Amino acid sequence: MPMYAYEAMNSSGQEVKDEVEATSSEEAIAKIRGKGYFPTKVREKAGKKKASKKKEADETVLTPKRKMPISIGGVPRKQLVGFTRQLSTLQDAGLPILRSLQILEQQQKPGLLKAIIGGVADEVEGGGTLSDAMANYPKAFDKLYVNMINAGEAGGVLDIILSRLADFMEKAAKLKKKVIGAMIYPIVVISIAIGIVSMIMVFVIPKFETIFKDFKTELPGVTKLLLVISRWFAQDYGWAYVLFSPIALILLIKLIRISEGGKYFVDMVKLKIPILGAILGKTAIARFTRTLGTLISAGVPILDAINITKETCGNEVYSRALAKVHDAIREGESMADPLRATKVCDAIVVNMVDVGEETGDLDKMLIKVADNYDNDVDVLVGSLISILEPVMVVVLGVIVGFIVVALFAPMISLIQSVSSPSAKK
Repeated sequence: MPMYAYEAMNSSGQEVKDEVEATSSEEAIAKIRGKGYFPTKVREKAGKKKASKKKEADETVLTPKRKMPISIGGVPRKQLVGFTRQLSTLQDAGLPILRSLQILEQQQKPGLLKAIIGGVADEVEGGGTLSDAMANYPKAFDKLYVNMINAGEAGGVLDIILSRLADFMEKAAKLKKKVIGAMIYPIVVISIAIGIVSMIMVFVIPKFETIFKDFKTELPGVTKLLLVISRWFAQDYGWAYVLFSPIALILLIKLIRISEGGKYFVDMVKLKIPILGAILGKTAIARFTRTLGTLISAGVPILDAINITKETCGNEVYSRALAKVHDAIREGESMADPLRATKVCDAIVVNMVDVGEETGDLDKMLIKVADNYDNDVDVLVGSLISILEPVMVVVLGVIVGFIVVALFAPMISLIQSVSSPSAKK
């Protein structure tokens, strides 16, 4: 009878590693659960065979890995969501996983995702599990995705897990799109305004400077300041400083974020920015609560779920807070108290987590928190746009007013000097 090696969690949340005899993986999972364990990984062990048979088996199982097309970045999120939703539907219809993958591979257009699905299908056909096969293609399937699939395989609810994964990715993409969309409008307006002002400084102001030289009068201070700025733009490559400063700032931030301390510092500063910090903070809370709630509802043990969430929350401040929560839970504490001690979440989040632990519906409570914070982000994004519009109008008005006053002040002085009685004499 085949021997299966497994990793599982006991009722105390501790990891257990052992072996069990069974005729199939389903029977092995049933036996493991009969012992009161929650299996997280089950794999058949290779039996003792003669050298020739082992070599023959290795030649049969090993399949050449497909060549991946050259691509920059990973699989687009929209394609991955569509694939996940279709795979969920096929599994719900009762098709074998290998047949489902082969169907989806045929339907895909040529590209990275098609090649990856084919590679996963080859590994599954060779005897590997779906989660292990997907783990070999990080450009499409991240750690969160692979662990969710692993939990679905262990629990026999792969179709449900795939459906939840698709919902999770759609909501996460929608939230990200909202935040990025809020930033595009002010960035475009500011970029156009800087471009127009730079052209005025480089091409228009120098012509006025030649006119002012013919006046042979003392120029007002505001005009002198404008001419100095214009010379800096046109002659001292000030336009290059303005153009490349954002790029230099982005590179500097990336350089700082290389270290763990730098990453924490940058994320902390982001959270302190008025309005924008609130948006980023609520986005991070919505992301980690939805991720954690989805993992727990899929049957992933709480300690593993927190570890995965910590690595995918996208903000070092919240990542460190979750690490402290993980350590506290491992010591036997509840989740609410250490989360409250980190002081990174509002009281409503901690209270809902506390209620979820008491009622046994922690996953539902976390997803409700995520939904509430998604709505809060919508409101804050609208508020940010409402505030930015008048602020940008005022700033642009001040810049234009400064240029107009600086250009016309010498003319007013010249007119006054010409029309004065001493000038007439």
